[in-house]
Amino acid sequence: AAALLLLLLAACPGAGRGAGRERRDALREELLLSPLPTGDVAATFQFRTRWDADLPRGAVSHYRLFPKALGRLVAALGVRELHLALTQGFWRTRLWGQPPLQAPAGAELWVWFQPTVTDVDKAWKELSNILSGIFCASLNFIDSTNTVIPTASFKPLGLANGTDHHLLRYAVLPREVVCTENLTPWKKLLPCGSKAGLAVLLKAERLFHSSYHSQAVHIRPICRDASCMAVSWELRQTLTVVFDVFSSGQGKKDWSLFKMFSRTLTDACPLASQSKVYVDISPKNKEKELLEVTPPPTSVHEAVVQGDKKTYAVYDLLSPSLFNTSRSLNVQLKWKRPQDSSEMPIPVLHAQRYVGGYGLQTGEICTLIYNTHPYRAFPVILLETVPWYLRLYVHTLTIITKGKENKPSYIHYQPAQDRRRPHLLEMLIQLPANSVTKITIQFERALLKWTEYPPDPNHGFYVGSSVLSALVPSVIAMKDVDVEQSPLFTSLFPSSDGSSYFVRLYTEPLLVNLPTPDFSMPYNVICLTCTVVAVCYGSFYNLLTRTFHVEEPSRGGLAKRLANVIRKFRGVPLL
Repeated sequence: AAALLLLLLAACPGAGRGAGRERRDALREELLLSPLPTGDVAATFQFRTRWDADLPRGAVSHYRLFPKALGRLVAALGVRELHLALTQGFWRTRLWGQPPLQAPAGAELWVWFQPTVTDVDKAWKELSNILSGIFCASLNFIDSTNTVIPTASFKPLGLANGTDHHLLRYAVLPREVVCTENLTPWKKLLPCGSKAGLAVLLKAERLFHSSYHSQAVHIRPICRDASCMAVSWELRQTLTVVFDVFSSGQGKKDWSLFKMFSRTLTDACPLASQSKVYVDISPKNKEKELLEVTPPPTSVHEAVVQGDKKTYAVYDLLSPSLFNTSRSLNVQLKWKRPQDSSEMPIPVLHAQRYVGGYGLQTGEICTLIYNTHPYRAFPVILLETVPWYLRLYVHTLTIITKGKENKPSYIHYQPAQDRRRPHLLEMLIQLPANSVTKITIQFERALLKWTEYPPDPNHGFYVGSSVLSALVPSVIAMKDVDVEQSPLFTSLFPSSDGSSYFVRLYTEPLLVNLPTPDFSMPYNVICLTCTVVAVCYGSFYNLLTRTFHVEEPSRGGLAKRLANVIRKFRGVPLL
C-alpha cells in the first residue's frame, strides 16, 4: 500500500498542492474568561470562520466550514454586512467595565446591502423573515414601525467601497426573550456543533442561569491579505455570559470551568486551526498580582485592550503538552487576597437613561453621559429611536454640561408617522473632560386603538436602548498588530490610530406606561348581557314552547275512602 501511494504521488505531483488550494477556509475558536470587579465572571466565546470565496456572485456550490444557510442568504439578497444579536439582560458598564462587544436587551439587527440591490425595503423584509426561521426568533415582527436608516451611526465594520446610508437598515425588538430555542440553531451553525472544542461548554442549563446572556452573528467582507486585492468573507459567532459565582466564606471569589459550565475541556475542534483559552490575570494595581491560575498556562500574552494594558494566561488546546498530565482541562482561578472596592476601575465612557415626569399624558426622556477622562475631551454620536406613540417635542431638547448649554455639532431628526415609522434622532456631542452631560426631551403619550394593545397592556411598552458611538482616547499608546495573529476579541473594531479606540455602548431600555382602557369592562358587559338574555329570553322561550296537559283528579284509593267515612262520622271535613 505504501509503494502504491508513492507511485500515485509521483504520477500526480500537483495533487497535494491542488488540495491545499481548494481548502480556502479556516476556523479559529477562543474563550476569554474575565473576572469582573463585582466578583462576577464574564465568559466570551468567539468562533471565527474565514472563507476566501466570492459569495455575492453566487458562484459557490460547495460549503465546508461556512454555514450554507447564511452563505446562500448573503448571495441571494445582496447582503454586504449582517449583524444580529439576541440578548437577555443588561450589561452594567459602570460596574463591569467595557465589554468586548455589547448588545442591547432583546433582538438587534442591522444590515448593509450591496449597491446592486434595487428595492432595499423588500430585501430587508425578506431577510428578517428568513433569519426569524433560522434562529427561531420573532424577527418577523420587524417592519416599518421599528426600522430606521441611521446617517452617522453604524458605519461598516468590514471592507466597504462606499457608505451610502440608504443601503443601511437598523431595527431593535427590546421585548424579545432569548431562550434555548435560539441557542440550539446558533450552535448548529458551528463547524463542530457542540460535540467538540470549546462548544462543549455551551450547556443551555448553565448559560441561561446567569446574569447576562448575549449571542450574536456577524458577517462582513475583509481583506484577504495586506495588499487587499481580493476579498474574503468572515463569520463571527460570539456568545457572552456573566456568571454570579460569589462563593460564600472568607470573602473569596474562586471559580473554575466546571463550576461555571458543569463541564471541562477535553480536546479542540478537529476542524479548527487555532483553539485557545484566555484568562485575564491583569493586576488591578501596581502591587503584586491578585490572581492565581491553575494549571500553569501554556504561555502569557500581553496586549493593550480598550486603552488598558492587559495580561492573559493562554491555554492552547492544540498544544500536545496540554493534555499530557490529565485528559481534561479545568481552569481554576483563586484570589490571593480579597479585592478592595476602591480598586474598581471606572470606565472612561458610560451612560444611563430613565423616564421622568408624572401622569399618563406627558413625560421626559433623560440621558446621562459620563466622560471620566481626567484631561481629554472627545465627541460622541448619540442615536435615539423612539416609537411613534411617544410624540416627541423637539423644541424641548436640552443638552446641559457643567451647568452650561452644549450645542451639538451635528443633528439629524426624522419625525415619526403614526403607525408607519418611529422617531430618529442623531446628534454629535462634544464631551468635556471629567464631565456629565444631561440630555432631556419631552414627549406626549398617544392614544392607541383597542386592537393595538398587547395581551398585557398594563405591563407597559418598551422603548429601545440609545446607542453611543465614540473614539475614546487611550491613556496607553496602542501598537499596530497583525489582525490574524492577535486574539479575536481585539480585532472586531479595528482602530485607525494608536491614540484612541472605538467603543459602542447601549443604555437601558425604557418601560413606558400608556393610557390604557379598562379591558375588564367588556368582560363585565358581556357577563351582564348574557345573564339578562339567558333569564329573560329563556323564560319567554320556555313559555312559548311548553305544552300544558290537564290532569283529571283521581277519586283516590280504598284507604282514602275509609278515611273519609271515619271523618264523616267524626264531623271533620273530608279529604
